[in-house]
Order: sequence, then structure tokens, then C-alpha cells
Amino acid sequence: MVRLTKVGTTYIMATIILAISAINTGNNAIYIAVTLMLGCLLLSGIASKSGLKHLAVSIEGMDEAWAGRQTHGTLRVRNDSRIWNVRDVVLVSDALAAPVLIPLAPKRSEIVVTASFLFPRRGLAHVSAIDSYTRYPFGFVLKKRRLRVASEVVVYPKILSEDASRERFRAVVGDDSVSGRPGVGTEIHSFREYVRGDSLRQVHWKKSASLGRWIMKQTEADAARSLHVVVDPFKPRGVSEETFEAMIAEAATLVYHAVRDDLDVTLSLPRVTLRARESELAGPLFRALALLEAEHEPVHQLLDRNSVLFSVAGGRHDAKSA
Repeated sequence: MVRLTKVGTTYIMATIILAISAINTGNNAIYIAVTLMLGCLLLSGIASKSGLKHLAVSIEGMDEAWAGRQTHGTLRVRNDSRIWNVRDVVLVSDALAAPVLIPLAPKRSEIVVTASFLFPRRGLAHVSAIDSYTRYPFGFVLKKRRLRVASEVVVYPKILSEDASRERFRAVVGDDSVSGRPGVGTEIHSFREYVRGDSLRQVHWKKSASLGRWIMKQTEADAARSLHVVVDPFKPRGVSEETFEAMIAEAATLVYHAVRDDLDVTLSLPRVTLRARESELAGPLFRALALLEAEHEPVHQLLDRNSVLFSVAGGRHDAKSA
């Protein structure tokens, strides 16, 4: 796409006026000036088109991406042209939080610039194109070219504000923090499914044998520093997508704050259970929530004592302790 700028429009009008004057007066000097001006206009179009034609962009080094929050990454811009240095290139995309200005892209070289990305929704985001604009070299025309990229990023669910999350979960965990629950020692508090990384010392052998799968015992001392979150992805007919997404955001918010408070967090989803111990990264938990899809049939899940269940029912989202 090529579009005249205000400067370019004024330039063409001045050229036309000079051309008319040259025809009326027959002045050779004016003819030469008009020819020079038309040559500069042609050179401007060729330079801008040829410069963008050889640009290529790739996305690298993107940090953890959260829905509704800016995340930082880098753009690697390569100019394969053997002739043209391209200046004042602006990169624009729906995935970019703000346009990125590249003052100079030297010929036969590449540069790396930082960029901020913003994704409105959770899930697997595909970035397939970035638009490049330039007024190089004289500012007469604005040239646009769409640059193809191939980048995927898992966008974690939206994290609610501190005040909103504290008020929302007051009825679930009480006025005190989850980490403040008392533990009296080695008495068995509850049972739960085996999670990768659990010690075999915690296996309850009799219950495991009766159920045909490994069941772990959890003492009250352990329960004082743990949180079990169960997310039910069943989406009844009539429940809006916004309501379902709000439920996922609230579950992610509770997990986020619990991990930040160094709790041992277990997240149960259909067919998978994930765990983040104290001081361990919780990326797999947020990734699972990011990729969780709605189910149109009820899914059976095991609830432990004091499990926090997130679900949508009756057209609203709900969180409650089991």
C-alpha cells in the first residue's frame, strides 16, 4: 500500500504549478526544476518500496504472558537489501501494546529491539503478521507492507486486582489467610490423588489397594501450608463465555496469590492433577488453566476436605470450599 502524505500532496501540487508555469513561459530552467522534482518523487517511491520489500521480522524472548497485562519481548528485524538502508520504520500489530519505531535498519544486517505485547484473552495466541510503515526517504509517501511472522505464545489467565481478589475469596478462605490455618502434627487431615513428585512415604496403602490407584495421606501439619483447587470446566447451556472466563480468572488469581505466599498448591482438572510446592515455579499450573477448554458434559472429579471448587452454574460463576 502506498499513500501520499500531506508533504507529498503539497509537493505534487507545487510540481504541477511549476509545470504549468514552464508550459506557459517556455522557461528551460523551470523545466529542469520540474524534472528534478518529479525524479525525487519517483526516487522516494522506489526507495520506500524496495526498503520494506527486504525486511523480515521474528519474535523472540517473550516473557510470561498474562491476559490483560503487558509482557516484554524482542523483535529481530533483518534487512536483506544490498542497496537500501531503511530509516524510520514503524511496526504495528494487534499483539503489540504500542507501535515500535526502528530509526535505522542497515542493509545486509539485523537489529534487535525491545517490544511490549498485550493479549486480551487467555489461551494459545498466534501472531501471524506485523505491519511495517515508513516515509523514507523524503516523507512524500507512506508505504505499508505486511510482514509474515510465525509465533505462538501461551497466554495465562487474567489475574484480578488485589482488592477484588481479597474481597471475592473472603468467604472461601475466611478472614485469615489460607496459610494461617493451624496444624496439630501428624494426624491425618485428608486424602488426595497421587501427584507427580509425591513421596512414597505418604502413600496410604490400604486405601490405595481398595481403590486400585495411589492415594496419598495428608497430615494436618501439611494441610496448614497447602491449598487444593479444583476447577470444573463443565459449561451448561445458557452460560456465557464471559462467565466461564471470569471463573477461570478467579481460579488463577487464587493460585497466583497462594503460590506467592509459599503455599503448597495442588490444582485438579479433568484427567490431570498438578502441584506447585513452596518456592517452586507454578508455570505448569497456569499453563493448564490457560489451555483449559469448556466441557459440555459433566465431569466427575474427586473433592478432598477443604478443597476449593470453581465452577459455573445457573449462569454465574462460583467458588466454594468442599
